[in-house]
Amino acid sequence: MAYVGKKFPNLSVDAMNEMGDTFKVNVLEEAINNKKKVILFWYPKDFTFVCPTEIHAFEAAKAEFEKRNTIVIGASCDTPEVHFAWLSTAKDNGGIEGVTYPILADSNRNLASTLGILDISEETYNEETGVVLVEGDNVTYRATYIIDEEGTVVHEGINHMPLGRNVAEFLRLVDAYTHVQEKGEVCPANWEEGKDAMQPNAKGTASYLASH
Repeated sequence: MAYVGKKFPNLSVDAMNEMGDTFKVNVLEEAINNKKKVILFWYPKDFTFVCPTEIHAFEAAKAEFEKRNTIVIGASCDTPEVHFAWLSTAKDNGGIEGVTYPILADSNRNLASTLGILDISEETYNEETGVVLVEGDNVTYRATYIIDEEGTVVHEGINHMPLGRNVAEFLRLVDAYTHVQEKGEVCPANWEEGKDAMQPNAKGTASYLASH
C-alpha cells in the first residue's frame, strides 16, 4: 500500500539511542507534536554491509536536516539490544558508534508489515499446524519516508537490498517540499534550492519551459 498523501501509521515502536536507552517512538506523533518534518529510513539488518554506510551518511547530514526543521529516525526489525551492540561497535570495525539519532527496533514487525516493506515473496498457510510459512528474509527493504508537520507522507521510496541511498537527494526533497509550502510554487525536474520553480498552472509551465 502506498502511503503518499496519507497520514503515516499511528503506531508506537521500541527504539534505541546511543546511550543504551530503550523507549517508544510514534513517528506520526513526532511530526505533529514537534511541528517538524521527519525522515524515516529503514535498512535490512544490523551488522551488515551497505547499511552502516547509509547510517553514517544520515548522521553526517543530521545537522543539515535539523536546519530544515527535520528529525532523522532510522529503523530495522532488529531488537533494541542488537541495535545497542552495533551502536557500541567502532566505525573502523564495521559498527555505527557515534550515531546520535534514534533507531526503531520493530522486532515484532508491526510497523514494517503495515507499511508493506518486508522481503516476503510468498506466504503459505499450513492447515495442519495452523502456521503461516514465509518465503523470504522477512526483513525490510531500504524504504524511506518523508513526513510533513501534519503527519502526511510526502515522499515514499524503496530500494532493493544492494542499492544504497543518496542522502543528498533527501535534503533536496525536503528543500523542495518546504519551497512548495512557503511559496505556493511547484518544483520542476532537477530543482535545487535557489533555482527557478513554477506556478502550478498552464501559463507557469509554458513560461518555465520557454526559459529553460
